[in-house]
Amino acid sequence: MKIVVAVGGNSLIKENHLISSEDQLKQAIATSKPIGSLIEQGHHVVIVHGNGPQVGFLLKMSENSAHEIPLFPLDYCVANTQGSIGYQLQNALHRSLLEKGITKSVVTIVTQVEVSPDDPAFQNPTKPIGSFLSKEVIEEYAKNLHWHYIEDSGRGYRRVVPSPKPLDIVEKEVINTLLENDHIVIAAGGGGIPVVKKEFGYEGIEAVIDKDFASSLLAIEIHADLFVISTAVEYAYIHFNQPQEKALREVKADQMEKYLKEGFFGIGSMEPKIKACIQFVRATNKPALITCPDKISEAIQGKSGTIIVSEQGGKA
Repeated sequence: MKIVVAVGGNSLIKENHLISSEDQLKQAIATSKPIGSLIEQGHHVVIVHGNGPQVGFLLKMSENSAHEIPLFPLDYCVANTQGSIGYQLQNALHRSLLEKGITKSVVTIVTQVEVSPDDPAFQNPTKPIGSFLSKEVIEEYAKNLHWHYIEDSGRGYRRVVPSPKPLDIVEKEVINTLLENDHIVIAAGGGGIPVVKKEFGYEGIEAVIDKDFASSLLAIEIHADLFVISTAVEYAYIHFNQPQEKALREVKADQMEKYLKEGFFGIGSMEPKIKACIQFVRATNKPALITCPDKISEAIQGKSGTIIVSEQGGKA
């Protein structure tokens, strides 16, 4: 099968004090092991990773050196993390495969994702990024760089940026070609580099694309057989952390939509994952899975995880 697996940026950073490159590589090795098992089983795999913590580090570095070097634009930060995280995952997955006697190549594609400059998100920036700053500092940035900002949880002020809807994966044909030639691909890291179409090519724009929606779109555009979101929990739940908590096993897309409308899934956490899965299922009539990294292989065999299927009930 052709499988797109989306993993969070926090998969590489489990503890706030374990953020060095060495720490992240160790975690990348742990993250890669279940993906290596899928490859061992003969599946063709594309990995999409988050980059929230890592982009935050880059922005903080940039803010701290702003007296000498102009602030990094967001498209630059996403491209930078695609390279660095992709390198870690390539390295880790290559090790994991060699342990299994597999010599396939792993490649990272610096991936652009088209958005519309007319997306309503640009009129209402809501995605917090970067460091917590004092009111005086954030107001100076707002004045000089036209930043939007919010007061965040009593901890200080943070910049907010648009999070537009992804429209197209620019490098989708390259990704498909690599898969067809039996390479393992890491793509659309951090939701992809946000770009808008111009008369001649594309131009980066200050925004952040949701990784789950971008990976769902990629899975649709490359005609994946299965879309997997690897997250912190084995299942999606209704009544999460309540006495009547219930793990969801197999759910049809329409029923999952009802659960969404009833507010069972946390905004900014499980909600976008559910929406991304429904988007894939409805566009392809193929299934989507939500589970934790250690259970991916079992979930594909129907022994774990939440599987979302079309109304026809199609399975991988």
